[in-house]
Formats: sequence, structure tokens, C-alpha cells
Amino acid sequence: MTTSLAFPHKSITSFKAYDIRGELGVNLDEDIAYRIGRAFAQILGNTSSNEDKSSDSDTPLRRCIVIGCDIRDSSDSLKQATIRGIVDAGVDVIDLGMTGTEEVYFATSHYHALGGIEVTASHNPINYNGLKLVREGSRPISADSGLAQIQQVAEQGDFQPVTQVGQVQQLLDKIAYIDHLMSFIDTDKLVPLKIVINSGNGSAGPVVDLLEQRLQQAQAPIEIIKVHHTPDGSFPNGIPNPMILANRDSTKQAVLDNQADLGIAFDGDFDRCFLFDAKGEFVEGSYVVGMLAQAFLQKHSGATIVYDPRVLYNTEAIIAEGGGKAAISKSGHSFIKQVMRESGAIYGGEMSAHHYFRDFFYCDSGMIPWLLTIELLSTTGKSLGELVNERIAAYPSSGEINFKLTKASSDEILSAIESHFAAESPVKNTLDGLSLDFGDWRFNIRASNTEPLIRLNIETKADAQLLAQKTALIKQWLAEQGAQLA
Repeated sequence: MTTSLAFPHKSITSFKAYDIRGELGVNLDEDIAYRIGRAFAQILGNTSSNEDKSSDSDTPLRRCIVIGCDIRDSSDSLKQATIRGIVDAGVDVIDLGMTGTEEVYFATSHYHALGGIEVTASHNPINYNGLKLVREGSRPISADSGLAQIQQVAEQGDFQPVTQVGQVQQLLDKIAYIDHLMSFIDTDKLVPLKIVINSGNGSAGPVVDLLEQRLQQAQAPIEIIKVHHTPDGSFPNGIPNPMILANRDSTKQAVLDNQADLGIAFDGDFDRCFLFDAKGEFVEGSYVVGMLAQAFLQKHSGATIVYDPRVLYNTEAIIAEGGGKAAISKSGHSFIKQVMRESGAIYGGEMSAHHYFRDFFYCDSGMIPWLLTIELLSTTGKSLGELVNERIAAYPSSGEINFKLTKASSDEILSAIESHFAAESPVKNTLDGLSLDFGDWRFNIRASNTEPLIRLNIETKADAQLLAQKTALIKQWLAEQGAQLA
């Protein structure tokens, strides 16, 4: 029996709306990781029983938690501290080793676990790390669905003694996960393609290698050129974050140098996938959402597609053209996943490069999008550039423009901009920030969920000149309110 140790109250400021992220030695360390692991296991263990069933399955839950970590130098030690907390709560652990976040999502459901943890800071600076948590069935945990309770127990050190500590089992085999990824495509339909994959020295490399082996075994004519492939926690080629313009150059250059058909890049834990066309041009995320919606509607006529309201003209048009059903959701993974479950949607996408799949436990994956893309290019006979450029011409958009606020709050900005355009009688939507639709153009402006910023997206219907005009107008108006380009 473990003794009830004294754990004095400790404020933990690394808890965010959807996950846990902090600066090493400041608001995240091994003691905090231990507390989080123990609190997480205690809460999940207390709210489950042997009769509980895993989500979307009749299989009883196992009294265990799966855990993996990315390649960062600090990740393994934080993982080991988290494991100590879990087993001290009397819950078993399945240690997956070095993984991407989606591998934890898969394993949580595959092993019918109480929950899962990925230790990762994704694309954050090298002196940061964090934990992403899910509960049974790979369901999300957010501030209003359990994360706040975990924080409270971890801070108060209100840990229950247990009669027997948990056991640790290491399962590094990725075969079932790779099998599942490959089930999304028909390799017999693939045509010769040369693709560049930039893993950013993150955790994606081993999975890319295994997928390449499967493609070769299926005699699929896919050639993969690997860039920054070897996992390296020192990130010798920079933090893997393709949202930063400078970080796109290596992928673009590799596409051009190798005359590749497309490029693929990942962030550190590869839960986001970024695409580049044959000219090395970065494809904005909203057009990727539309393209993947097209891919699914070709296979599943009448399927429901979920999307967020930041940029929607193109996605809604593709859903209508494909005979699908449209379901809009507030941005953010917990909201998207909930709407997908409620509507039975086969796919959901965000312009931030998060893509969610019903048949991947309603979770996001960075590997499934590029597999679907090479299948779509094969079945349509079109290049990525041809597919995307047609849609850009039909529905041009500004891309996301970020602003720091120096005078007014985000609420004050949204109220003021609504008043500014009131005379034009736009259609208003407040599902996520403020959306105003003027018929031939629209914009969405919202406060960031994760940073002290407001984010602006503007789009038009086949009018690039109108887009430029309205973008300049709103940027100037925001500057007059004290908003500075981030």
C-alpha cells in the first residue's frame, strides 16, 4: 500500500484551454508532470469501472493509460515523471515510446484504455514542452470537460492512497496503427508520383518510413524524397513549424530541386499536415479542407463534412457540388470533434491544418491527409496545383492575418467593427468571433484561443481585386484602433 504523502499546494499555470503547455523550469517540470499524471489517473480511475465500455465499442475498458512522447530532449524525462504519477495512482501504463500525438489517439482506442497522454510541445520554442490528454475512446479533455478538475487535484496534491501501484508495459509496435492509416486509401488506384516529405527532425520520420515500406510492398509507384528526416530533439534545422514563412523554404526548394509532384511538411508531433504544389507554393489550409472534402464525397456520396467559419465559401461550394451535407462548428478540436460525433460526419477540417476523421476515432491526423491527397491526384488525373488553383480563382481568400491589440480589447474591437459595417446590412454570425457576409465577400474576426491576438480572414467570390481592396480597408481600420500586425 502506498502511503499518503504530503503534497503541498502548488500553483500550476501551464494548464490552457485544451492542453497543458509551459516553459521548462518556469511552469513545467518533472514534479508538475508527476502531479498531472497522478491526478489524471486518479480521476479517470475513480470515474470508471470494469463494466464501463470504451467509446463507440462494446469492449470493456482496461484500467490503463497509454503514453508517448515526442523527440524533444526534455520529453522522455517528463514522460517518466508522468508515468510515476500514473502508477502511484494504482493505474497501469502502456508506454508507446517516441510517438506523434495521433499515435496516442489511436492507441487509446485500440487498447481500450482509460485515457492517453502525449508529452509534446509540438511547434513551440525549444525551451517549452507540454501534455495533450484524452479520455476513453480518444475523446478530448478541455477546460470544461475535466481539465480544470485535473488541475485542481494536481495543485492541491489531493492524492488518494492506493493498495497496489500500477504496472508499466512497453509496446513499441506500430503495425496496427500503420494498418489503420493504410485502410484510408486504395493503393491499386495510385499513379506514379514523386513526393517530398519534410519531417522537420520531429517525430514523423519513423512513421513515414513504415508507410513508405507499405507502399513499396503494395507496389505503389510512389517515390518519397525525405528532408530533415532524422528525429533530433535539438532541431538543427529549426523548430518544425511550417506556419512560419521562413520554415517553408527547405520544403519548397526540395520540391523544385527534385521536380516533385508535391511537398508535405509536418509540425513536431505531426498532428498537422501542410502541402506544397509542384512549384513549391504553400497551399493555404482552407483549400486543403475543401480538397479533402472532395476526396471523401467521391467515396461517400451524401456524407456530412464539418468545417469552421473562418473561411467557408470554397468548402461549402465543394460540399454542395459533391452532394454532401454541411455542418459548421466553432474552431478548436473539442468543438469540431463534438459536432462530428453529433452529426456522424465522415470528415472535419480547420484551416489551421488540423484534419479530423470519423474512422480515426473522430481525431486529427497528419498522416491521413497526404495519403488521401496522393489518391485524389491519382483518381482525378490533376496536379495539386490544378486542383487548388481552380478553387483559389473561384474563392480567393486573404489567409489568416494576425494582430496584436494595444488599446482596445478583442471584445471592443469586434463590437466596433460590427458597428462600422452596420449600414451595409451584412448577414451576421457569432458562432466563432464575428462573421459578416456581404454577399460577394465576407470576413471573420476572432480572438485567438491560445495567444493574445485577434485573427482576421477575408474571402470573396471570384474577385481578387475586391479581396485586395477589402483587406487593405480592414487592415487600415484595425490600425486606427491600435491593432498592430503580429
